[in-house]
Amino acid sequence: MQPTTTPSDGHAEVRIVAASPEVARRVAEVLRHCFAATEQRSYPASADGGTRLQLTVDTTRAAEPARSWLETSGPAEEADRRT
Repeated sequence: MQPTTTPSDGHAEVRIVAASPEVARRVAEVLRHCFAATEQRSYPASADGGTRLQLTVDTTRAAEPARSWLETSGPAEEADRRT
């Protein structure tokens, strides 16, 4: 198991586990349309098969529709202040 490190502020480490590499790549592609991201890294998911992709997304450089979603999501008290 790899050591867990906290990504820098505004970044999120994303792991995608899927039965096939193609499905995992399709999910990663959707994330790249919404956020700036590092190149994905691919690993076997388990001894039984599957694929695990790992990438880091930069939420400070979000594109639509992620930007709109990030601006409207948050703790309930923040949402109450906006209304």
